[in-house]
Amino acid sequence: MKTRILVIDDDPAIAELVAINLEMAGYDVVQATDGIKGQALVVQLLPDLIILDLMLPKVDGFTICQRLRRDQRTGDIPILMLTALNQTQDKVEGFNAGADDYLTKPFELEEMLARVRALLRRTDRIPQAARHSEILSYGPLTLVPERFEVLWSEKVIKLTRLEFELLHCLLQRHGQTVSPSEILQEVWGYDPNDDIETIRVHVRHLRTKLEPDPRHPQYIKTVYGAGYCLELPLVVEGDYAEGGAHHHGNSAATHKG
Repeated sequence: MKTRILVIDDDPAIAELVAINLEMAGYDVVQATDGIKGQALVVQLLPDLIILDLMLPKVDGFTICQRLRRDQRTGDIPILMLTALNQTQDKVEGFNAGADDYLTKPFELEEMLARVRALLRRTDRIPQAARHSEILSYGPLTLVPERFEVLWSEKVIKLTRLEFELLHCLLQRHGQTVSPSEILQEVWGYDPNDDIETIRVHVRHLRTKLEPDPRHPQYIKTVYGAGYCLELPLVVEGDYAEGGAHHHGNSAATHKG
């Protein structure tokens, strides 16, 4: 069965160009020209990936993205935002709304296809880990791949797919500095000229969920000019340790259940 991609874009020339190239690459493509139809088709078809323009009639792409992420049926479908907007703040808002990746018009069709392949590869990889019941833990933190959750001193924290993969990437190299290029290759599946803003947005999201004071991070640290480093204690004190912390050892370990 072919991988199905839904293209939601009100520009017929661009939508058709994107659709033709996706079909030539072997994908099954469905198109929608406005936000209302697009959102309805997502729920109806449950596509493997969505290419979503931000500036849509009736309902804009930001709103659609937020709605899809809140819906349990559609919350994990990868979304590639396709837009003429090129401001950093627009990128930040897109990622905040739940987009997995962001491509600015005009774009090279080969780059679009590379982003699509990377998103689909990443989607396949996490269920594989979940099937093996892989749990990665260090000190008070345990990752649960099958639910995209973190157990943080007995507190359950829900992550997005990208937040989960970013944290997994850092946890595998606990105590080491991981460069933006390494993160982009492992989490996003490509290295778009070290798109550091993409990483910054998701690091901020993780800090908001894990740090007692996200503005002064204790665990997910920025190593200026080099990347990011995750440094966890064996026990977390204060607000995050209400239930008491579990000790999992002095280094990151993978357990197969």
